[in-house]
Amino acid sequence: MRIEILGDGCAKCRALEENVRQAVAGREGEFEVMAVNDPARIAHYGLLTLPGLAIDGELKLRGKAPSVEEIARLLAGQG
Repeated sequence: MRIEILGDGCAKCRALEENVRQAVAGREGEFEVMAVNDPARIAHYGLLTLPGLAIDGELKLRGKAPSVEEIARLLAGQG
């Protein structure tokens, strides 16, 4: 599973990345977690409010750093 944290390194972006890393720790499966700060890549998703979270190329969240539990639900396909 490819997980992209879309942002510019702000506090929310860093919190989102940390929560994603906690959510995937110990989970079965293969996860590729990437921090993406390229404006062109961020624009590809039409993201105007940072941070954003994309899973396997689909934008799932924008403008917030959700809890570890919320991210875990998204990874399980329940979000």
